[in-house]
Amino acid sequence: MRIRATVAAATGALALSAFAVPAAHAAGTSSHASVVKAAQTAAQQHSGKSAFSATVDGDPYALNATFSAVKVNNGKSIVVGTTNTVKVPFSYTLTHGADVNITAGDFVASIDLYKGTSFFENDVEFVGTKAVCTVKTTTTATCTGTVSIDPLELYSSDAGTWKSAAFAVAYNGQNQTTPADPSKIGVAVKDPAAANFYLQRASKLTVNAAPEPVKKGRTITVTGALTRANWDNGKYSGYVGQPVKLQFKKKGATSYTTVKTIKTTTGGALKTTVTASVDGTFRYSFAGTTTTPAVNAAGDYVDVQ
Repeated sequence: MRIRATVAAATGALALSAFAVPAAHAAGTSSHASVVKAAQTAAQQHSGKSAFSATVDGDPYALNATFSAVKVNNGKSIVVGTTNTVKVPFSYTLTHGADVNITAGDFVASIDLYKGTSFFENDVEFVGTKAVCTVKTTTTATCTGTVSIDPLELYSSDAGTWKSAAFAVAYNGQNQTTPADPSKIGVAVKDPAAANFYLQRASKLTVNAAPEPVKKGRTITVTGALTRANWDNGKYSGYVGQPVKLQFKKKGATSYTTVKTIKTTTGGALKTTVTASVDGTFRYSFAGTTTTPAVNAAGDYVDVQ
């Protein structure tokens, strides 16, 4: 789920930002969400903020656990459209002390994807499911899970560079929301946990070459449009001022060659002309940006007579 985080003054490597779930998105969360929420609350307590109760004293201790080989979406950018929730995998190796029981029912490991300065002070974040940790040795495990990203919970300005933070919480028998002794709860966080990745607005690209058929030597007009997901209104909007290649593949050829590069105009529109010479297929090709993935238009075949 998406969280517009309350900025916390992070003191110490294990601090987490406050968990503030918008009321509009509180309903319909998975059963995993509540336990992960409690884990984040426990980690926040380490910052000195009273996350459990004003009457409960004590801070969680530093859990003897580290994270490595962290991967989000298998190292690829995450592309989100306007309607469908995108579920991306995450994984990491968890190395822990022999005293840490990762098979306990109240041991929680997960990941947080965020945009901002740090996990503790961010603009927006998505929390993963409770990870499934598979024991490899007495002190290592491979943990996997998913993060769901709903475009209805995004703004277009959220596109771009994101980071991840891995965390684990051992409750050791303490209640997850009102523990009798928070100092018995262990917390470990790695922030950032992996290389930056891009959260991108899905793109579409069209092409139309006319007239069809056309006589050799005549002019072919090639039009099209480059659009991308607008997370503010749930529609696709034109991507203006972007360089797009017009490419051609001669009949019988296996690859395209670039004819020219033009830029999109109002509404993401594309328009240019070429001289008809041989039968073949035209397409537009966009290389992509940090906020928008690369995309090729489906080819449009032209019969030259």
